[in-house]
Amino acid sequence: MATSYLEYNLALLAQLRGILVALGEAEQVPDDSHALFLERFDELLKSLPHVPEDRPLGQDLICQVFHRYPQVAHLVPRDLLWFFGGDCLHFMPDEEIAIYQELDERRYAAEQAGESFDWNAEKQLLTLPEDSPKH
Repeated sequence: MATSYLEYNLALLAQLRGILVALGEAEQVPDDSHALFLERFDELLKSLPHVPEDRPLGQDLICQVFHRYPQVAHLVPRDLLWFFGGDCLHFMPDEEIAIYQELDERRYAAEQAGESFDWNAEKQLLTLPEDSPKH
């Protein structure tokens, strides 16, 4: 992967933000607090590159997306649930958590060996059916 793991997840957050903005523009969220929620989301996008361990805010916001905007919960990238962890993991089945644990172990091993790691390619390999040919 050409970008770092953090940059990858920041890009996913930006995509999710776009979805949330579109919800507001389509007037599918009658709540006046939507603008405040987007402000908090923007705070996360700004702070995360400088303070990557500031994941509790991310956990809170991602969980709120599921509760406040259930109509787009299926559009929340699963990678973000894993990235933020904590309460976000309640939205993932055990089988999916096992795949992400394996992905994280592979990413860590590649980092330790000084090798590049393509998160998406590895995820696709891990999610192939058992009888599929793997390269």
